[in-house]
Amino acid sequence: MTDGLIHPGLVLIVGALLLPLLRGALRSAAIVALPLMVLALVWQVPDGPAWQLRFLDYTITPLQGDKLSRLFATIFALMAAGGGLFAMTQKSRIEVPAAFVYAGSAIGVALAGDLVTVFVFWELMAVGSTLVLWSQGTEAAYRAAKRYLMIHLLGGVLLFAGVTGHIVDTGDVAFTRMALDSPAHWLILVGFLVNAAAPPLSAWLADAYPEASWSGAVFLSAFTTKTAVYVLIRGFPGTEFLIWVGLFMAFYGIVYGLLENDIRRILAYTIVNQGGLMMVGVGIGTEMALNGAAAQAFVGVIYVALLLMSAGSVILMTGKRKCSELGGLFHTMPLTAACATVGALAISAFPLTSGFISKSMVSQAALDGHLLWVWLLLTAASAGAFLHAGLKFPWFVFFHKDSGLRPAEPPASMQGAMVAFSLLCIALGIWPEPLYAMLPYAANYVPYTGAHVVTQLQLLLFSGLAFFVLLPYLKRSLTITLDTDWLWRTLLPALLCNVGLPLAKAWNMLVHAAYVLIMESTSLVLYQHRQDGRFARTWSTRSMALWVLVLLLGFLILYYV
Repeated sequence: MTDGLIHPGLVLIVGALLLPLLRGALRSAAIVALPLMVLALVWQVPDGPAWQLRFLDYTITPLQGDKLSRLFATIFALMAAGGGLFAMTQKSRIEVPAAFVYAGSAIGVALAGDLVTVFVFWELMAVGSTLVLWSQGTEAAYRAAKRYLMIHLLGGVLLFAGVTGHIVDTGDVAFTRMALDSPAHWLILVGFLVNAAAPPLSAWLADAYPEASWSGAVFLSAFTTKTAVYVLIRGFPGTEFLIWVGLFMAFYGIVYGLLENDIRRILAYTIVNQGGLMMVGVGIGTEMALNGAAAQAFVGVIYVALLLMSAGSVILMTGKRKCSELGGLFHTMPLTAACATVGALAISAFPLTSGFISKSMVSQAALDGHLLWVWLLLTAASAGAFLHAGLKFPWFVFFHKDSGLRPAEPPASMQGAMVAFSLLCIALGIWPEPLYAMLPYAANYVPYTGAHVVTQLQLLLFSGLAFFVLLPYLKRSLTITLDTDWLWRTLLPALLCNVGLPLAKAWNMLVHAAYVLIMESTSLVLYQHRQDGRFARTWSTRSMALWVLVLLLGFLILYYV
């Protein structure tokens, strides 16, 4: 263990547990200062193992640094600070401490050097995120938190089984690249994919996140899926299977995002869409592709959080959450509308925004690898993201037909968080070199070439044209979209009530009848064995000889037949 080196994730977790003791201005200052202090500690972690200890004859490395770890730990700490600033006026005393436990655990995963530590922080993330969701305090949030926890405990069980099998097979706990050459490694991959919101369990994200508070959804958007991207980059780079999983996620998020009416469900499906693009980069597995996945994760945390901040501001100030209930809010919420527009442009990879300098890296890696169909599908997915997140969300909420609502801007702390993240989106788009310097591999990529800028502008222009041409078909309406969560939310409970309970009753009746039959038969046999019973009598030699003859005859018949 390195003397004097403090684990950044543990600092945030311990600080979160102490946060409820603070009040007033001291609490407000701690909410922002604590994550920034953790950010400084992240950059004190050297390359290589920093903490090591012996556990059950294995060398555990709870703290280990390299460029990839620092990149993800950095954005997690920044997100904790920005999310804390946004949630500063949150009345719940549980949400922000739970969110900091959640963020500290994500940092712990990013800085873990072994699978045991990854699993411990992985499960602690599930606890923290469930508490963030539960702290909303509504019945819908309680039910969503229960379903959310069940899905993530399932993923944790799969991960635990895979880690155990890996240790048994190899005798090593180090978290390094793994091939899909054993059931244990498949279990680890599936455990990671559950948190990545990969199909068929991806519906947990759109089910749970919109039920959180106006600030809780911001925290939830940042850590679970991005830690999944991190562990996939670390553990399974170049796994071709992930390319097709990622492409499915990208288009799945677009289709459901276009169908949705709830503003936060639209953005929840955006998270799935963006995660799919990152997963394609992991599956391609070249240095350019992995840099692109890591860069996309970094900037994606910022612009998705910015979009959810603007959505949370609208929900807080209007009490409405559906596109069909909103519109024309730019009149009295111009700052929120401007910040939402910046986030929409960034997620659409508009030049001079952060999305432009990261999204195209994965597409370029597909071209370099001669994966033409992958490149074409990524281009289509990029256009689709502009339709459902870059246009649909800000258009229907802020600029479409006036709803008559005239809400004020949100509190100053919420405005400050949105402005800070908007400036980050623009700053990284204009000056990407600091981000490129943090990427795991040397970045020899130049985003601002004439061909690239013109191509991207043409793509966005035609996507925008398609949106307004198809606007009558995208009009706001009350809708309910069925996703795979319908299976465990509706079908399974219905089967339990209508099929399972009758079968259980029939089974109980059958078991009861068998029990009665056995007990009565036993009683009859015992009765016949009494002193004066039939089996207690003395039988004549003639009758016994007859029965022996009958048995012998039956045996001979069976033998020869």
